Amino acid sequence: MMIVPARVIKPPSAPGPPPGRCGGDPAPAPARVIHGTEPKLWGVAKYFDVHPDSPQPRLIGQVVDLLRADGLIAYPTDSGYALGCQMGSKEGIDRIREIRDLDSDHHFTLICRDFAQFGTFVQVSNALFRSVKAATPGGYTFILPATREVPRRLLHPRKKTVGVRIPDHVVTQALLAELGEPLVSSTLLMPGETEPQTQGWDIKERLDHVVDAVIDSGECGATPTTVVDLSQDEPVILRRGSGDPSPFE
Repeated sequence: MMIVPARVIKPPSAPGPPPGRCGGDPAPAPARVIHGTEPKLWGVAKYFDVHPDSPQPRLIGQVVDLLRADGLIAYPTDSGYALGCQMGSKEGIDRIREIRDLDSDHHFTLICRDFAQFGTFVQVSNALFRSVKAATPGGYTFILPATREVPRRLLHPRKKTVGVRIPDHVVTQALLAELGEPLVSSTLLMPGETEPQTQGWDIKERLDHVVDAVIDSGECGATPTTVVDLSQDEPVILRRGSGDPSPFE
């Protein structure tokens, strides 16, 4: 009986390397298997050196093109780096789970541009509206009941909730404005580590063959968000971080 070797699928060609520190021909990438699928060959991640105060529209556009092509990015926020993909990208979500070694109970976060977008994807009661709006944008992630606009694969399997936040970061806001929808995100905390990644070039070296792009805009926040569960009758602080938890205690 003849054994046929596994077929390796190469991703579509990506735009040439942007200005920055990672030009040149990509090195061969090892084949990786995600959740029992066929092996896929991820190329070398694009490295985008983006101005922290005036993000270059051309570079932001190239990153968004990667996202729309089912790509996965590592990008800076006001609370450290995060992994991000489009809401409809099952492959991107699976890759985030693999990189971070997440279980099915993990709350993914929708990174929203503003409060109007925020309200499209989660249900906020009248009693909580004012306190949540006062805390955004900023260093909070809120766990709230999801609306029907949220894909089922992003929901907590039992609670039907999702994380949501509005970052106070110029580059992240530029990405969201160009994309026109929230980013599905998870803090870039590697398995066994307690501090989020904060240096773009270090992330490029560590995750070169498992993400499609790394955005570097210099220094970013180093403290994860404060996570507040607002899905029950009383707020519950799940993690104390950069946001002052006292308004929700």
